[in-house]
Amino acid sequence: MVDITHKISTLRKAVATATVKASAAATIRAVEERRVPKGDVFEFARAAGLLGIKKTSDVIPDCHPLPIEFASITYHTVGLDIQIRVEVHTIYKTGVEVEAMHGASVAALVMYDMLKPIDKGVVIEQVRLEEKTGGKSDLKANSTMLKVAVVVCSDSVSSGTKQDTAGKYIISALEKYNLECAAYKIVPDGVESIQEVALSLVAEDFDLILFTGGTGLSSRDFTPEAIKPLIDREIPGIMETARGYGQLRTRYAMLSRGVAGFVKNTLVITFPGSRKAVEEYMSSLFPQILHIFELNSDNPHV
Repeated sequence: MVDITHKISTLRKAVATATVKASAAATIRAVEERRVPKGDVFEFARAAGLLGIKKTSDVIPDCHPLPIEFASITYHTVGLDIQIRVEVHTIYKTGVEVEAMHGASVAALVMYDMLKPIDKGVVIEQVRLEEKTGGKSDLKANSTMLKVAVVVCSDSVSSGTKQDTAGKYIISALEKYNLECAAYKIVPDGVESIQEVALSLVAEDFDLILFTGGTGLSSRDFTPEAIKPLIDREIPGIMETARGYGQLRTRYAMLSRGVAGFVKNTLVITFPGSRKAVEEYMSSLFPQILHIFELNSDNPHV
């Protein structure tokens, strides 16, 4: 199965439909009047469809087992057609469109099985996904105009004894969101050096500055001490989200002391210095963090 451990759980919904077509109006009347010899077609199909939704991962090999938190199966007859509508909700890392389509398929097959003794011309015409919501595909922030900087805070990288991997990963990850890094800087650990580069970039009207490194508990980790006094409006939820995401993957995420907020009109976010932690922060915060710049283009302090 596809690895979804890097994804975050969000509310996801899907609606699928299927159509069962009878060959005679008498068939539709028998269904509506509950006179089909095998039983109540609507209720049998509904029960089977619900089981189909829940058992999707058992019969579709690449589907992940997931919690079904709401499922609805309804019917509508139009002429000789019985239209089946299946809606499924979950709060999870992956969507439920296959579950909805599987439920619609099973409900349609049960109808076909129950009706074929009285209607040799009954057919299943189509099963289709009508809509899906949830996940990153819903987030379409217009980020192409943002001016972004990446700053690496590290004594060893600054001195040339170590290669930067975290900052370069951020730059490559930003490209997925049409964000180009307009400034890439490396500074030694230290309150003054970090504040100097931060204020310089703010003065240059950068929209977003991502710092990496110096958020831990070693004697040379000064990034929070440097950035926090500069912040005019803190956004605690950013760090809460990143640390919560990380804590599900490593027990040490709680030790990160990163901060986030606006310095004048510039959003500043501090990431840890390890490549793995940076990957987790990018997965947990992007692209939804870009919504900040959509809320009010005239005043990003929202």
